[in-house]
This record gives sequence, C-alpha cells and structure tokens, in this order.
Amino acid sequence: MSTVTVRQAVLSDLAALVPLFDGYRQFYGRPSDVRAVKEFLLARLNHGESVLFIAHEDNTPIGFTQLYPSFSSVSLARTFVLNDLFVHEQARRKGVASKLMSAAVDFAGSLGAVRVSLSTAITNETAQALYQSAGWKRDEQFFVYHFAIPA
Repeated sequence: MSTVTVRQAVLSDLAALVPLFDGYRQFYGRPSDVRAVKEFLLARLNHGESVLFIAHEDNTPIGFTQLYPSFSSVSLARTFVLNDLFVHEQARRKGVASKLMSAAVDFAGSLGAVRVSLSTAITNETAQALYQSAGWKRDEQFFVYHFAIPA
C-alpha cells in the first residue's frame, strides 16, 4: 500500500515541482515551457512571494498547491489566495487534493489568516464538488472582475 505525504516545498524541491507545474499549465491549455516554469517558481521561492506544498506518493512527486499572501483591509487581517492546485492524472481520486488543501489551510491558520480564497472555472464541476465537500463556500455576494493590462 502506498503512502501519500504532503509538506511545504523548499528550494531543493524545484526539480520535482517544475514538471508538475508545467503539467498544470498544460491542463489549462498553455504550451509546455519548462524553462519559463523553472524561472517563475524560482523567483517565487527566492523572493518569498508564495508558499508551495508538494505531495508525494512514496517518493514520487504527484501534486502541489501554491498560496499567495494577501490582506483584507476590511477585516484588518492576513488572507491567502490558493492560486494553484494540481494532482497528476494517475494520482487523482486518492485524496491528494484534499490533503494539499488541508495543508494550505492549516498553514494559513497558523499565521493568523482569516481566510483562504480560490477560484475555479465555472465548467470545472469536479473541482467545485471537491471544494464543497471539503467545506469551502462559494461566494454568493461578490462578482470577480479582471482588467487585462496590454502588453
């Protein structure tokens, strides 16, 4: 029987994170770009701009999640955005995503955060079911808007 473990990722996990992150981007229709992924993750880790958690099945990396720190002016408190969550296709339906999300929430709570937020595609019903089963509540009060800055 295999064992799934989740822990906070460190710089020495970069080589294991890159193919997972590249797979995540491909899942969302982006072309593979291992070099750019490595640079992006390295910058986040080196500048303390995000917190990553990595999941392993035995010694094989199978998933990750990435948190970005933020703040709520209204609550006068720290919050986090769970921006990325990915589990390798062969490792899905084993509770890995739930373990990654729990690690992220526990981490945020340990720093006194009042909330962890995430967004997902309206069509991603599998992810929505997972979030709802884990106790996450869909926002019924606010719409989300984006403004694309021209290149």
